[in-house]
Amino acid sequence: MFMKNNKRTTLLRYWTTRYLFTLVIGLILLAAGSMWWIRQTTLENRLNLLQYVAVETADRVVQQDGGIEFDPFFNRMLEERAKLLEFKFDPQVFISDLNGQILYKKSGRMQRNNQAGPNLGTLPADLLENQKNVQKLKTQDGQAVYAVKSEISFDNNQVGWVVVVQSADDLTNVNQEYSLLFIMLTGLGLLGWSVIYFLSRKISKPIQEVAQAASKVSEGDYKIELKARANEEEIHNLIISFKEMTERLMHLEKLRAELLAGVTHDLKTPVTSISGLIQAVRDDVVSGEEKEEFLDISLKEVSRLQKMIEDLLDFNSLSSGAFSFRPENCDMNKLVQDIVRQWALAQKGHFHYRVEVPSETICRSTDPYRLQQIMINLLNNAYHAIDEDGSITVILSEKFIEVHDTGSGVAEEEQPYIFERFYRGEQKKLKVRGLGLGLPFSKLLAGALHANLFLKESSAKGSTFTIMWEEEG
Repeated sequence: MFMKNNKRTTLLRYWTTRYLFTLVIGLILLAAGSMWWIRQTTLENRLNLLQYVAVETADRVVQQDGGIEFDPFFNRMLEERAKLLEFKFDPQVFISDLNGQILYKKSGRMQRNNQAGPNLGTLPADLLENQKNVQKLKTQDGQAVYAVKSEISFDNNQVGWVVVVQSADDLTNVNQEYSLLFIMLTGLGLLGWSVIYFLSRKISKPIQEVAQAASKVSEGDYKIELKARANEEEIHNLIISFKEMTERLMHLEKLRAELLAGVTHDLKTPVTSISGLIQAVRDDVVSGEEKEEFLDISLKEVSRLQKMIEDLLDFNSLSSGAFSFRPENCDMNKLVQDIVRQWALAQKGHFHYRVEVPSETICRSTDPYRLQQIMINLLNNAYHAIDEDGSITVILSEKFIEVHDTGSGVAEEEQPYIFERFYRGEQKKLKVRGLGLGLPFSKLLAGALHANLFLKESSAKGSTFTIMWEEEG
């Protein structure tokens, strides 16, 4: 099973916690922006309403003779307007003559000093002389206030001022809006977290099943059953690919057991044969020419055993990267012809072969000895596949070398495994002794020479193996 690592976390927890963190940060920024916008909008709207109150008050206090007077319902009008504005404290209202001498003063915060008459003070000259109708001021105790003024006019002549003063805190007091904003953002956060939680859970469930199945496979248990289903293409492909991989591993494990038994048998057979033959010679069971024949057979079996061991050593050396390569600029036309001719001279039996090379000379940088090893393996396989009077054709071109035979071909169900180490087809087992390393070894050699070895086609009429050179970057 998987080892516990305190630094790792589940996919569900990873995405939900990070999404929640991102969501909270986003909502905090959104809340801050929204609160600023609500505050500014509320301030602007309330200042506009205060301007309306100031203008309405200026129209109400001016009389037909141009004087300034206050009717009995004036205070009630101001209180009703304050209620509409929903202030915590009523605004302060000052009414003065043209020189700033206060004629009326309504104190909003303490709700007293509502009176009219002389000796109520004077409005600051800076306030009245400033061209702006809305000004932000600081009181003596450092409190921020907004002053909204309006002219009192009669026949286009100014006769006084109306100044409405309200604290900045009251103007921007939007606790109710903030509460609604908080409820909305909290609901949005919970909804977003719930969505990502269930989506992450849905995505992580099949991945978790695949991870558990992979743990079983790592322990050698290939009999797994994945019940997970996914609509997402990537996860669906992951599940399908894992199932196919597991089926292939099961098949390869079965082949490995069979092939290991076969390899053991192939190695044991010459040893047993050599042991029996030498024992017979030592015990004088045979003599004369028969004794010499037994020794010759023993030497052949020793050579066969040495060849198998060399194949194993070469394959392991190449797999571990300990193989040496000596590339040189080669005349491929001459090289391929020489390799095929030398190989053909060493074969017994009657068969046909030919080499097709282009009219122009092909030069390529490669290791001639390693290329010879690949081609001899391919030629040996072709030779073992053909019957008497069969033929082998080698074709050289700028981009590839093909080895074609007229043999019985490779069974379709065996084709995916021919480059697996120790794999030998059913028909080949009966014809040739070996370890099943020829094609895997040749494929590794081809890769080291910047080429690709593959089975191009195979049927009952023969097979074609191709060495395709990689495109030079």
